[in-house]
Amino acid sequence: PAPGPGPCRVLAAIGLAGLGIGFYDGLVGPGTGTFLVLALTAVLHLDLVTASATAKIVNCCTNAGALATFAWQGTVLWQLAAVMAVFNLAGGTLGARTALKKGSGFVRVVLLTVVFALVAKLAYEQWLA
Repeated sequence: PAPGPGPCRVLAAIGLAGLGIGFYDGLVGPGTGTFLVLALTAVLHLDLVTASATAKIVNCCTNAGALATFAWQGTVLWQLAAVMAVFNLAGGTLGARTALKKGSGFVRVVLLTVVFALVAKLAYEQWLA
């Protein structure tokens, strides 16, 4: 079989993806985890459960960077953020347990459903709304 891309190419690709996704996350936000999972599976060939778990760590870091910037500017509604954080933690725990229990096949179905829903929403907003 032909050799795969060298380690420098892989590092460059994942670095470029990280920079782009981090910029997008700080600017807009929604869908970042999906982009991370897609990048990790495409570039590093991780299975969906491992890619999803890894994406959570990366997403947490990009969120921390964005939070620090917005907090510095005084634009965070802390009480609302605290309530959302509690429920986000609960939902994340439930989602992670479900992913571990049901495996990559289930994660693939959910991921594709979310991607198609996002594309449909964006298409609707762009051309029909």
